[in-house]
Amino acid sequence: MRADARRFGSPVVILSALLVIALLGWVGVEYLRARLANGGCESSAQVRIAAAPDIAPVLTDLARGLPEQDCFQVDVSSAGSAETAEALAAGSGGLDVWVPESSAWLLQARDAGAWNLPESGQSVASSPVVLSLDDETARKYGWPEKAPGWQEILDGEAVGLPDPNRDPVGISALLGVKDLYKDDASFIAAMRKLAAPDPKVLPASEQFTVARKRVPVYANTPSLDYPYVVLPKASEAGRSGAERFLRTLLAPDALKAIAAAGFKGAAPALPADAMYSVLQAWAGVNLSARIQVLLDVSGSMAAVVPGTGRSRMDLTLEAATQGLRLFKLTTELGLWLFSTKLDGDKDYQELLPMRTIAEQLANGGVDKLKAVRPKAGGATGLYDSILAAYQSARQNWRPGRINLVVVLTDGQNEDRDGINLDQLKSELGRLQDPRKPLPVIGIGIGPDIDATELQAVSAATGGESFTTADPRKISDVFYQALSKIMCQPPACKK
Repeated sequence: MRADARRFGSPVVILSALLVIALLGWVGVEYLRARLANGGCESSAQVRIAAAPDIAPVLTDLARGLPEQDCFQVDVSSAGSAETAEALAAGSGGLDVWVPESSAWLLQARDAGAWNLPESGQSVASSPVVLSLDDETARKYGWPEKAPGWQEILDGEAVGLPDPNRDPVGISALLGVKDLYKDDASFIAAMRKLAAPDPKVLPASEQFTVARKRVPVYANTPSLDYPYVVLPKASEAGRSGAERFLRTLLAPDALKAIAAAGFKGAAPALPADAMYSVLQAWAGVNLSARIQVLLDVSGSMAAVVPGTGRSRMDLTLEAATQGLRLFKLTTELGLWLFSTKLDGDKDYQELLPMRTIAEQLANGGVDKLKAVRPKAGGATGLYDSILAAYQSARQNWRPGRINLVVVLTDGQNEDRDGINLDQLKSELGRLQDPRKPLPVIGIGIGPDIDATELQAVSAATGGESFTTADPRKISDVFYQALSKIMCQPPACKK
């Protein structure tokens, strides 16, 4: 017998081989045990879903009923849509899917900074928006013998509209009211009655109303559409699992469970144009504004106004600080200064960040404004500053508010190193979005003002300018502009 054959047949080699076989067998058993414990999956994808509180329970039940062999797990958390929208706009991750009440939240989250969100998703449920009445109120209008209508209830009851900037029920209800009152005057009058302090009637979803045994009153309102949206930051595994769970939600058994929870079938997304239109109308009635102010601090603002002993800057700041108190405390306002090379090579510099009037007053905003002084020798870097302020306001445009850029100046553009008037108008034209109006309101004072120039800039954005050669009339011009700001279409016609 050969030596190598004897070696392979030795007791030590045989025992070693048996040990290897035993170890392999043990590893195989543990591998199979792990696979079986995991439903036969090598790994299980985790799908993290944030869902509106009213639909989260039924989605949770459906997620728990998924077969283990599907190789993915779904974790549904109940999360307020406003908070989720803010988190997504801030760039927060950790989610694969969002199911808000309405596609309106997708549009508002995009406007707040989550630009990569889609404008719509796959509707997995819906619920009509109704007026929700208690039995006693409903009987006043003939229920249950007859179904009441929205118009008779709006004419006879105190109605508490949810803030349409924070609740899509409010948007749908406004669209329902607009459908009832065809002309602007009637629509505005109806909107003014929709913020009663102690209402007996509330717009709400049908699902909410029926679940609380209240009486729903129907009208032509867009339904909440509960879009299922796979988020851009979802992992590949999370995206795959999310798409598979969506197929589960659209299957007949899941649709029955969703219906049993009080929801109806899929509905179309809320039209973006309709949402922006009605929010702008609501803002016009309620005077909720977001104003980016651009204040000229060029050297010429130090010129003394004849007959007053005060400078152009003094008179402008006096009118501006008085004007602050004319706005609602919820109005948002930010203020930039401009001249030439005010901040390095930039002609502009922020003085007050965008905050509500209440916050500006509480945090010393008026004192900071009063302390502003002209830049000695500074020229008027008008065009570059207007464009930068407009770009910032466009990027930070907010629905449900009157968004404006207000320019206060005593001169014409003197920055020969910047853009010219035609370039400015071209850029402003390119930045226009009919769904998201952002007019420039020009306020010019003093003999050096070029009224034609300022009007051309304002007109390029759908705005207006107000000028006077006499700086002593700054208050008159300022309040004329404010009256325009505080009365926007459709509340006031152009």
